Amino acid sequence: MLNLLWTIPVFPFLGFLILLFFGERLPRKILALVGAGSVGVSAAVTSLVAYAFITNPPEGHAFHQVLWTWISVGDFQPRIALYLDALSLVMAGVVTGVGFLIHVYSIEYMGTDKDFARFFACMNLFVFAMLVLVLADNLLLLYIGWEGVGLCSYLLIGFWYREPANCTAAQKAFIVTRVGDTVMAIGFFLLVVQLGTLDVQGLMERAQSEWGPASGMATLAALLLLGGAVGKSGQLPLQTWLPDAMAGPTPVSALIHAATMVTA
Repeated sequence: MLNLLWTIPVFPFLGFLILLFFGERLPRKILALVGAGSVGVSAAVTSLVAYAFITNPPEGHAFHQVLWTWISVGDFQPRIALYLDALSLVMAGVVTGVGFLIHVYSIEYMGTDKDFARFFACMNLFVFAMLVLVLADNLLLLYIGWEGVGLCSYLLIGFWYREPANCTAAQKAFIVTRVGDTVMAIGFFLLVVQLGTLDVQGLMERAQSEWGPASGMATLAALLLLGGAVGKSGQLPLQTWLPDAMAGPTPVSALIHAATMVTA
């Protein structure tokens, strides 16, 4: 059952692709079914994986699923791989569960909007990016998910782009959160250079063995990573984008506040 882990992010991504390429040709009922249904299936699979994880825990209470090696250049071999432990399982449940409820609510809320398909395409991509973020095995994949969340926030906050104020709000959110993302990227670079691996679990093991409890390098890396979380979760001093994020449709604000900020 745990081998189904890879399907959790895949279903929302498939929904995004269908909505992106066929959204203008399909009736709204089908669009709603694809948009909400893909996230609902992902939530159901998450429940099955959670049941298997709890009733028959994997060795070390963590499950590692390697799909393929993305690039192989000497020792630099980032993989498309997923890592599931208790924390990431809870976060995946929050993303898919809350995301599904918001998608269901959005069907009626956005029912008369002419950009119905575009809205659900962006929402599905949003859920996919968050799932990649919480299930990523290595820093490169994690950062792709992190930036995907930022991109989708920009697209959805400025969804009604014909209003100049909405475009301004989207740009503000994108730029302010990029400040935190840049700080976090520097932290990732520091970790990889100092510890020599992209794998999250490998980094934690090497940090414990090579850096002491009072290591200045560990403190610096932690502060740099904190910068990314500060930006994405709207904390001081990078909170200025958050009030303007309400410019998007109400379901977008719900997803940003209920799932994205919790994930960050």
